[in-house]
Amino acid sequence: MRLVIQRVSEAAVRIKNKVAGQIETGLLILAGITSDDTEEDIRWISRKVVQMRIFSDAEGKMNRSVQDIDGNILLISQFTLLANTKKGNRPSFIEAAPPAIAIPLYEKLISELESELDKKIATGVFGADMQVSLINDGPVTIYLDSKNRV
Repeated sequence: MRLVIQRVSEAAVRIKNKVAGQIETGLLILAGITSDDTEEDIRWISRKVVQMRIFSDAEGKMNRSVQDIDGNILLISQFTLLANTKKGNRPSFIEAAPPAIAIPLYEKLISELESELDKKIATGVFGADMQVSLINDGPVTIYLDSKNRV
């Protein structure tokens, strides 16, 4: 599972000009799910995201987590994070899990993030054509891959 995590002061996702999810201070997370992702990947990555210290403390050091600041999460599925660009000019998305595998894992990721954060998170809609807007705070953008945890 690959995530791009952005610290935001606000973020929203729209589908057909209607807001599907939005947050104030917190994390915008773009998630790419592979066919070999497991529930263990989801547990590890959820814990890591919620506890990652990327928010500033009183001294201005990145020393607080989204949990510490009672922040929010907006999670959006994005299979294009799994693009393979090694050959030619057209990306291949063969590593991306098909919907039959990805949707249950995406739903499990939502559930696990809510459990770790101890509150509901905002989401997009799996497979929808979405427009995402955000104000990246910092900017802070982190790439996280559950296969690189060892």
